[in-house]
Amino acid sequence: MFYAIGESLQIISREELQSAEKQYVAIVSFDEWKNNHDSFEMGIDMDQNISEIYTTKAEVNYDSLTGSFSIPNRADFSKEDYKFAFALDEKGIVFIDDSGKAEEIIKAIQNTKRWKLPSLERFIYDFLDQIVIDDLRLMEKYECELDAIEKKIMDGDDKFPSGRLNEIRSDIRDLRIHYEQLMDLGQELEENENNFFKQENLRYFRMFLNRMARLHDNSTSLRDYTVQLRDLYQAHIDIKQNRIMTVLTVVTTIFMPLTLIVGWYGMNFRFMPELEWKWGYPVVIAVCVLIALGSLLFFKKKKWL
Repeated sequence: MFYAIGESLQIISREELQSAEKQYVAIVSFDEWKNNHDSFEMGIDMDQNISEIYTTKAEVNYDSLTGSFSIPNRADFSKEDYKFAFALDEKGIVFIDDSGKAEEIIKAIQNTKRWKLPSLERFIYDFLDQIVIDDLRLMEKYECELDAIEKKIMDGDDKFPSGRLNEIRSDIRDLRIHYEQLMDLGQELEENENNFFKQENLRYFRMFLNRMARLHDNSTSLRDYTVQLRDLYQAHIDIKQNRIMTVLTVVTTIFMPLTLIVGWYGMNFRFMPELEWKWGYPVVIAVCVLIALGSLLFFKKKKWL
């Protein structure tokens, strides 16, 4: 697919592309790029395939700028990233893509964007913006889910969703890495080493960098939130275990003197005068009850129970 950058993206043919005075956007497959890259007159021989794409990045060449995108699947982060490459100069940008993701983004731009001051810089800004367009809502969704987990912890729910919490933290980590890579790419574009972009249009890249910084900060906050929730749950477990240990300690402390009395009177000595006393048995019972009650009152006063 080939597009001319006007007030909107206008589909053109390859022949029109060669003679067009407007800047252009092109989408080709890796095989098409390999066979026809000379037709774009960018003076590069980028022999890249999808298996060599691992990150989102940009590289400055003598008379062009090349790079790649590795975009996490927001619907399911466990799936493979969308991967494609690109090359651009002052005349336009070419996306080399077999995944269909670049075309999906460009179709969304074509259907929703109208420009009073069309330019390659504005298109690139909208393309980058389209990649992260729903990420703020995704962050809000994660935050609401984490709030629900926190409420369960505070309510004493023993069913802690540790598996789900690990998934959220992993997703947020992937997003943070992606934002960092996008920031590096944006800085490379803003640097404008080859003077492909007009100086007054570099503001688009600064706007994008500011947005990436905010999203990166949000993802960092959410990642810290997941750590805090795990610590909070561990604290509740420790408190519960401390309460159990307190009860066991109190019970043990109460029964220690009673055990001593039982052991004492379990000894087979002949001369224990209270054994012959008719009130000996009731007195021992009363003493045991008083010891138990006295211990309970003492622990209550100390607020150990």
